[in-house]
Amino acid sequence: MHSIEDRQINPTAIDKTLFTARFINGFWDRWLAHGVEKQDLFEIRPTLTCKENWINGWYRLAIDKKKQADFLKQQEMLEQAEYMYRIAGLYFNLMYWIFPQRGPEKERWFRECFSAIQQADTLSAYVTTYISFELDGCLCKGRLRMPQHPKGCVVMVNPLDSSKEELITYELDFVRSGFATVSFDGPGQGETYLMNGIKGNRQRWIQFVNKVIESSCHSTQNLPIYLFGTSSGASWAIYGSQHPKVRKTVAVSPALPTDKVRLPDYFTERMNEVLEGADFLPSLEMLPKDRRILLFHGGQDVMVTDQDIYGLKEQLVHSQLVEYEEEGHCCNFKLHEIRQLSAQWFMED
Repeated sequence: MHSIEDRQINPTAIDKTLFTARFINGFWDRWLAHGVEKQDLFEIRPTLTCKENWINGWYRLAIDKKKQADFLKQQEMLEQAEYMYRIAGLYFNLMYWIFPQRGPEKERWFRECFSAIQQADTLSAYVTTYISFELDGCLCKGRLRMPQHPKGCVVMVNPLDSSKEELITYELDFVRSGFATVSFDGPGQGETYLMNGIKGNRQRWIQFVNKVIESSCHSTQNLPIYLFGTSSGASWAIYGSQHPKVRKTVAVSPALPTDKVRLPDYFTERMNEVLEGADFLPSLEMLPKDRRILLFHGGQDVMVTDQDIYGLKEQLVHSQLVEYEEEGHCCNFKLHEIRQLSAQWFMED
């Protein structure tokens, strides 16, 4: 337990996260893109002065969303109720995400998050299956959503500081476009880290990416496999593109190894809890150059420079590049459009 005086001298990762959340607008781009409602954020943001306020504020909003979902369900407005349960799940997700370390409180809020997402799944027109595979003696947990007559399977390779329950809009866009979706928490991520303590490192993620692809082939009875990733997930999606089962890959703002970018302190400290060693990202230098890859890049990205993305495109001979001049890292405010473009591109021969 840290005293107030200790935390003023040596702020914890949570203290740094709260400070960033209150004063840096860009912190929220990701969460707004993933479903947080602007009015809720406007209301709660000035109150986020301590962990207790974060927990109480998001809890109140999550419960309100659940009540709205219950009402919509009673009115048999099932699609709207499903979405509202997913927003409740996202707000519970924010509650367990704030804790970088494993522990009872983090687990408690994860279970609330999982429960809300499960309620949404039961109302969905698309069948959801909870799947897993073993890695280093631990279970990696994932979810498979299946439309009728799927065109293929989009495997979402999620960035490190995220979870499968956070990326609800990714699932919705692809499944509504007629694709099965697979989303796993890998080493150092979400449920897999929380329940097993398994941390991320480069070698473990090489195994993880290969197993996700093979598991997806098996679970979908050999549907064509497409990969979609953002940030560090995009880098691992490019790495996974060399797998013979992968037909095409989309990479949004792929993070590249560099010592030129200084990451935010709160993010660096969070990563120290879930990573082993400094070299987490894959080496992309020796990959086959003929893989079909669609790259997306934001012109205002401070983590991936124009020079870096142009160099990567040149290296990946058959890649294509789409740029959004006004977007930053992960092109957060163009993600819906990017997923629509990706779904179209997957179907082009």
